[in-house]
Amino acid sequence: MNGGIITSLRDRVPLRPLTRSEHLRIAELQAQRFLALSGIAQPPVPASIISELPRLQVTVMRPFPVSGATHWKHGAWLIVLNGREPQTRQRFSLAHEFKHILDDRFIDLIYRHVPDADRRDFIEQVCNYFAGCLLIPRPWLKRAYYGGMQSTKLLARHFDVSEAAIETRLGQTGLVDPRPRCARTSTDRSLQPDPGADTPHYYRELHPGFATGAVA
Repeated sequence: MNGGIITSLRDRVPLRPLTRSEHLRIAELQAQRFLALSGIAQPPVPASIISELPRLQVTVMRPFPVSGATHWKHGAWLIVLNGREPQTRQRFSLAHEFKHILDDRFIDLIYRHVPDADRRDFIEQVCNYFAGCLLIPRPWLKRAYYGGMQSTKLLARHFDVSEAAIETRLGQTGLVDPRPRCARTSTDRSLQPDPGADTPHYYRELHPGFATGAVA
């Protein structure tokens, strides 16, 4: 089934310009479908469901200027992660970059309703939302929370994610009031656009090894 997972998840996307709310709803549906196809029913979600997909390579690079980047090369996808960041952040970045892969084929169509000035940031927000839905699915989080696990530290350990990611999902699922923007800390990067989407365009010029996959 692995060979058809990307195709199956892309099939969830209507081939027309989507509204902002549709993008978020489809991202969550894709995450749910991905978990079902992978047979994952409890946390933590293993990174291998992405890294072991056919025609997809995941590698870590130190140093790397962003959290993650994705590049199509020689008939396969290459996802590069920042090896200097915590494993929880790398897991989130991996899921984020995978959403870029899912959207790549029809990105110019489905995001057409989003104004040009806002499009890049919104795409990053959608990819962050997908990553949160994949690693911290709504029903799993509610089950853990109402089961008595209400500490962000315990929840983060349970899902193998950062506390910032847990705080974000608690707000998105309505379990707690979302934190006001002014209250976000500098380490709460799960709430910020990931600049990795544009990285391949300039990073290949600075580091030829990125384009060839010769990174470590």
